[in-house]
Amino acid sequence: MDDFYRDYILDHYRNPRNFGRLGSPTVSAEELNPLCGDVIRMELLVDATGVVRDVRFSGKGCAISQASASMLTETVKGLRLEDVAKLSKDVVLENVGIGISPTRMKCAMLGLRVLKTAAIGELAAWPDEE
Repeated sequence: MDDFYRDYILDHYRNPRNFGRLGSPTVSAEELNPLCGDVIRMELLVDATGVVRDVRFSGKGCAISQASASMLTETVKGLRLEDVAKLSKDVVLENVGIGISPTRMKCAMLGLRVLKTAAIGELAAWPDEE
């Protein structure tokens, strides 16, 4: 089963979903993982009722950081912004599907931290430290 998830991660890394920029995002955030240099920017288009209608991410980094960000963009479409702010690290771990070592945890959680920062309008805590 781990081979399936590794292939799934590599597919999201090589063919990221929702990669790029939005013309006029409602909210956005960008963050750097100081431990490895990975960078992710998230841009969300939120309608008047607070629902995420579109999302894009951009950045560079390792396969785990980029794939988990790609997976998260698929997860948050259609969610209310307040629900995005409440997402836990379990969502990322479930998406990735394989165990993440402590040294790679910040890589996996970078996209979630950026999404939550955009949703709440201030720097969010690292999800693996909540």
